[in-house]
Amino acid sequence: MHFLDHPPAFMFFTGKGGVGKTSLACAHAILLADQGRRVLLVSTDPASNVGQVFNVTIGNHVTAIPAVPGLSALEIDPQAAAQLYRDKIVGPVRGVLPEAEVKSIEEQLSGACTTEIAAFDEFTALLTDPQILGNYDHIVFDTAPTGHTIRLLQLPGAWDEFLQDGKGNASCLGPLAGLEKQRDRYHAAVAALADPARTRLVLVARAQGATLREAARTHNELSAIGLTQQYLVINGVLPDSERAVDPLAAAIVARERSALTAMPAPLKTLPQDLIPLMPFNLVGVDALRQLLRADAAGVVATTPPVTAMKTPALSSLIDDMEANGHGLIMLMGKGGVGKTTLAAAIAVALAERGHAVHLTTSDPAAHLEDTLSESLALLTVSRIDPLAESDRYRQEVMNTKGKKLDAAGRALLEEDLRSPCTEEIAVFQAFSRAIREAGRKFVVMDTAPTGHTLLLLDATGAYHREIARQMADKQLHFTTPMMQLQDPHQTKVLIVTLAETTPVLEAAGLQSDLRRAGIEPWAWIINNSLSAANPQSSLLRQRALNERTHITAVATQHAHRYALVPLLEADPVGIVRLEQLTRPGA
Repeated sequence: MHFLDHPPAFMFFTGKGGVGKTSLACAHAILLADQGRRVLLVSTDPASNVGQVFNVTIGNHVTAIPAVPGLSALEIDPQAAAQLYRDKIVGPVRGVLPEAEVKSIEEQLSGACTTEIAAFDEFTALLTDPQILGNYDHIVFDTAPTGHTIRLLQLPGAWDEFLQDGKGNASCLGPLAGLEKQRDRYHAAVAALADPARTRLVLVARAQGATLREAARTHNELSAIGLTQQYLVINGVLPDSERAVDPLAAAIVARERSALTAMPAPLKTLPQDLIPLMPFNLVGVDALRQLLRADAAGVVATTPPVTAMKTPALSSLIDDMEANGHGLIMLMGKGGVGKTTLAAAIAVALAERGHAVHLTTSDPAAHLEDTLSESLALLTVSRIDPLAESDRYRQEVMNTKGKKLDAAGRALLEEDLRSPCTEEIAVFQAFSRAIREAGRKFVVMDTAPTGHTLLLLDATGAYHREIARQMADKQLHFTTPMMQLQDPHQTKVLIVTLAETTPVLEAAGLQSDLRRAGIEPWAWIINNSLSAANPQSSLLRQRALNERTHITAVATQHAHRYALVPLLEADPVGIVRLEQLTRPGA
């Protein structure tokens, strides 16, 4: 395979959520270790599941993988990194400054901006620390879903320019306080990322239009910041041999061929590999070792017919959703599980039942317009675009606070508003507007992949704590966005997953995180189920049988209520096909 040839020191696997980055990164790390190399596998994903894949608790420290000599792993835990970063900044002033000022600094450092800066700080050390580089022949990065990864890889250049121009005294002073001393390290990190002899980027996609378009955008954005050594891997392709006896398999093969034929032009210039769909789940060392074998597809044993499971349909959940006539419906989960499609399907169903619906997304990689492909009465569509929201916020501040300033003051304010924390504030404001709107209509929100969403909720929680602190002595009634998210009468959180090991484990982890924030998930949706689709091909039947354990676990251990949505022969794009997902019995 092209992407395996002569691997450099740093290997990055990146792409849209759910395309198999973690599996490929883990399989490649195992392959290198089996060849006698010293390998460090690193996840920079806020919702990392590398530990689940190896069935080893890893966390924010280098951990040996017992089943693979020569392989160690590290999960950059954004929350743990942020706490260490806060302690480094707050520790020296604790006991020196008044307690009120220390509390104020801690609150400044409680948001998502601090979390991202802290994770970035650890990330750059892996590219530049002589001791780390001396201990390993290769460092393999399982990066976060595309939007987060692009931002992470852009940060070395962005922060360096920010510091070089003396902008570190902006409103981000708290989070940025530890960065000035690291200037040389950031220069070295930029050089390592841009050096094709040291760094290779593997763009991972599925044979699907949306993930290929996302890979093309990633290719262009990475190339623009000097990361040009790129390879393309199309993962999970259904073998042609499966289509002969199964209309569903034939439809999938035709759909995948069509997507590959229509692949965006920039991707066609890259070295390209196709990885076949496996009949087994990619969890555990033995399964991962098979993934990159030349005969990886193997021979699937004859599998008996799979009887359809009797499970609740999505339509039954929608019946309950519409009872109040309005409210916020948030779909959360791992990237690639189909949140965008299901959000669109639920919004269409509610609009067709006569309700005013606003369908929106906080996912930078979402494609709502492509999924709907047409308009519908009572349904409006929007996107929380971080760049657009930041521009709007800057303009608002300049028109208000900046109105009374002189030229020098306005110049300083403009500089302050170019700080990276501005985007966090702007996106939070847009998120809050959507929550308020749900008081009079249905707002269906397709959220970003899990880690991103939790960072957004972190900002929401920080705002709630600050408002509560300010109002404590005034005995005033107040309602914050976090309080609305915690109210089941106003907000219904739907956790979307697939009937596979890692997505279910990650969904359960997300549910635990939400509960710690006082948010109780309302229901789970198991999407793209083969068990509900009655496949005929041996490979798909085997995968359908593999699903049964996970569906049972959701139904009996995790969810108060749930629904199973079948994999359809045709892509659920457009109003008519989206309706198929929410029909009774679907």
